[in-house]
Amino acid sequence: MNAVIQAIAINALPVIFAITLHEAAHGYAARHFGDNTAWMMGRISLNPLRHIDPVGTILIPILILVFSGGNFLFGYAKPVPVDFSRLRKPKQDMLWVAAAGPLANLAMACFWALMYKLSWLLPPFFSTPLALMGKAGLIINCVLMVLNLFPLPPLDGGRIAVSLLPHRLAWQFAQLERWGFPILLLLLFTGILGAVMTPLVELSAGAIATIFGL
Repeated sequence: MNAVIQAIAINALPVIFAITLHEAAHGYAARHFGDNTAWMMGRISLNPLRHIDPVGTILIPILILVFSGGNFLFGYAKPVPVDFSRLRKPKQDMLWVAAAGPLANLAMACFWALMYKLSWLLPPFFSTPLALMGKAGLIINCVLMVLNLFPLPPLDGGRIAVSLLPHRLAWQFAQLERWGFPILLLLLFTGILGAVMTPLVELSAGAIATIFGL
């Protein structure tokens, strides 16, 4: 039980900011390219309280931590509403709006890597929890970045693919969106998703660690 409590304490901030700033980034990008939907709904904010989903941001991560003994973590925030038809160039701008979330996770992964390195300079009382939190933040954000770049609508990678494909193929590919989450769950439970994601997460986390000399 102590391990679970420690895992919750270490992962709470990295998880909350990883999934809420991811969504906020979509809203900022959408507003920049012409869609004010998220702004009018008060969702363009760095305040996590505006993005927290009671189930996806709090309940599910805690349950996963409890039942996995702190070895696995997953969660989600309330999706930021984006009306792609309001973008100035809907098909082209969709790419940047979709990419904003994973790019936010990349930036946060670098931030937590920096916090991990900073922990080396602090007294043990501060350095140990900051090091654990920094490591957790690096991995969590790499996981979310890689997962969301998976080329399957409605994930960000799927929307990026729709933006890049020719119009006819883009329309056909976009029809997968209604089946996106069932397909994702199937890939998850068959182990295919993990087999694809694990080396990519390790590669991205390793690259960031190398850049920061960790």
